[in-house]
Amino acid sequence: MQLSIALPCFNEEQNIERTVSDVMQWFEREKIDGEIIVVDDGSMDGTAKVLARMATRMPQLKIVTHEKNKGYGSAVRSGCDAATKEFMGYMDSDGQFRTEDFGQLLQFLPEYDFVTGKRTKRADSVIRWLNARLYRLLVLVALGVWVTDLNCAMKVWRRSLWPKIRPIYSTGALINGEIFYRLHRNNIPWKEVSVRHFPRLFGKQTGANIWVILKMFRDLFALKKAVLREGN
Repeated sequence: MQLSIALPCFNEEQNIERTVSDVMQWFEREKIDGEIIVVDDGSMDGTAKVLARMATRMPQLKIVTHEKNKGYGSAVRSGCDAATKEFMGYMDSDGQFRTEDFGQLLQFLPEYDFVTGKRTKRADSVIRWLNARLYRLLVLVALGVWVTDLNCAMKVWRRSLWPKIRPIYSTGALINGEIFYRLHRNNIPWKEVSVRHFPRLFGKQTGANIWVILKMFRDLFALKKAVLREGN
């Protein structure tokens, strides 16, 4: 198995080493020919120093740096663009997922070209849970796509699929909505698989930030205009 895993990262000084090590240990246990692509999305803490230190002893670690914060979607896209292995995927770098759960997704790749996680129990605040439900409904109404756990940040697919599903308009939180829209438009079926979700122990979540939400609406408006031009 050849696998690239992208880790979008913003101000994760306290989490990133643990997450990268978790991925690396899983690669070794499962004998995976893997690469880890961490996208430092303009972090303002000590994230860059931690990554530089780790890169000296981990040849499988690639670092992509955004000089300024471009948003979650842009970080995911940059990481996936840099992937070189036959299969690729991404996971959040905040420690809320366990890399070994990728094993649950990989077993379905012979049948599906795209497999996404579905959190069995979301370890987030009520506000984030509510935001996720509203976002899921918004994507259904605007783009005609329904996914049980749209924003689950654990996904894997064949790299050859990336040009077809690569987001164009989503720089922030809309990234998953646009990916699934492009899967739907290209008649590519996907599989949802249950994965675990853990509380964030360190750092600060930004998903419920008002600016993140407003940016998502901006991206959705641009994508919806494109959809209308395409006749959908």
